Amino acid sequence: MVGMLVVETIAKIRRLHLGQGLPIKAICRQLGLSRKVVRKVLRSGATEFRYERAEQPQPKLGAWRDELDRLLAENAGRASRERLTLMRVFEALRGLGYAGGYDAVRRYARGWQRSKSEVSAAAFVPLSFAAGEAYQFDWSHEVVVMAGATMTVKVAHMRLCHSRMMFVRAYPRESQEMVFDAHDRAFAFFRGACTRGIYDNMKTAVEAILVGRERSYNRRFLQMCSHYLVDPVACTPASGWEKGQVENQVGLVRERFFSPRLRVASFEELNALLLDRCVAYARAHPHPELRDRTVWEMFEAERPSLVRYAGRFDGFHAVPAAVSKTCLVRFDGNKYSVSASAVGKPVEVRAYADRIELRQDGRVVGEHRRVFGRAQMVFDPWHYVPVLARKPGAWRNGAPFKDWLLPGALERVRRKLAGVGDGDRQMVDILTAVLSDGLPAVEAACAEALREGVHSADVVLNILARQREPPPTVTILTPEALRLRHEPVADCARYDSLRSSA
Repeated sequence: MVGMLVVETIAKIRRLHLGQGLPIKAICRQLGLSRKVVRKVLRSGATEFRYERAEQPQPKLGAWRDELDRLLAENAGRASRERLTLMRVFEALRGLGYAGGYDAVRRYARGWQRSKSEVSAAAFVPLSFAAGEAYQFDWSHEVVVMAGATMTVKVAHMRLCHSRMMFVRAYPRESQEMVFDAHDRAFAFFRGACTRGIYDNMKTAVEAILVGRERSYNRRFLQMCSHYLVDPVACTPASGWEKGQVENQVGLVRERFFSPRLRVASFEELNALLLDRCVAYARAHPHPELRDRTVWEMFEAERPSLVRYAGRFDGFHAVPAAVSKTCLVRFDGNKYSVSASAVGKPVEVRAYADRIELRQDGRVVGEHRRVFGRAQMVFDPWHYVPVLARKPGAWRNGAPFKDWLLPGALERVRRKLAGVGDGDRQMVDILTAVLSDGLPAVEAACAEALREGVHSADVVLNILARQREPPPTVTILTPEALRLRHEPVADCARYDSLRSSA
């Protein structure tokens, strides 16, 4: 009965007897309790009684505990997406012959899980880092509204372990070239790097996990680390506490920088905003260990200990690609144009975080601002000008020339020739001259022709031809100091005297 008493009843017994002096018999009559219960409350002096069953009787489950332990352990070892619900575990046990109910299995499973969590409860050792010793790097996924559309962006996080200074930058991808760009921009902002970098086992850096802490790193990733004099260290799989600072930074940035949801026009605007917020947070918040100094002050003190910034690493991801007959190269779901001379031979695509560079036999045959998405075509109209020399009819309807705005004088000539019968052919002749004479020379020739009130291709090409003629020879005048004071006199009589003497 004592086990059923609530705290309020115990309090009433104590007040009636100890406060008001009522005898036990009167308390029993007033509260409807037995004398044994009242005496136990008063003698113990306790204000609460708890009853916990030492052992739960399980008459039907008892013989099946070993099988249930095996099923629960097997289920816990599966990946989270593949784990069975407890009802499915119960059904599997029933299939083996268990005749009991689900509640007994549920209560047992709850106790089993509690005991396992107590055994596996993790304890951690606080870490300490010297100035310039290490940084931690990680990725997170955040949601923003960019140009009116809701999208998920990949955010690179870097944190100096000593000063706790953070650097955050958003990207459309989590690919290797983005890793390179994030490191370069972070080290440029810090004005240096640390001697050690702590990473998880991201696929853009680690190719294979070997015994212990041994890792087989990606060749290009090792080149980047060598450039910045960084020794990479990979965490133990599923041990995020080894880079706990940057793990905590992910949550902090999500709460403070991305809530409420950001609305920006472009990645440039988003990254400028994130950098400003990193600096503002560092200036306003104290260091977690040295509370009398801000994170920014600790960062300024750590800067002299950093490895000197080595300059930009040529961080590209290279893949081979074929060139189509339309001078296009496919990469990452989009197409980019190359020079017409590159058709028929493979090229190397060098993908940077913000641009695409296309090379063939060591020379650049195309360079574009990188686009993301799918099925987009990026043209450089100058790549197709050599084709126009053979196919001038493509000038009017060619896709690369749609909405092509030419430089000043060239654009004015194009508009004037648009109303002429053979204007397309004349414009193609002028554009073709750019390949041999260069854009500045053709632009100057067009400007000169327009000043004279003409705009035909013959006039522009004639001006270019005159510019290519060698200038007249300059007559050099003899300086006065080099003139002879006594000029020699031509006298052939001396030769006659020699002949006569012979």
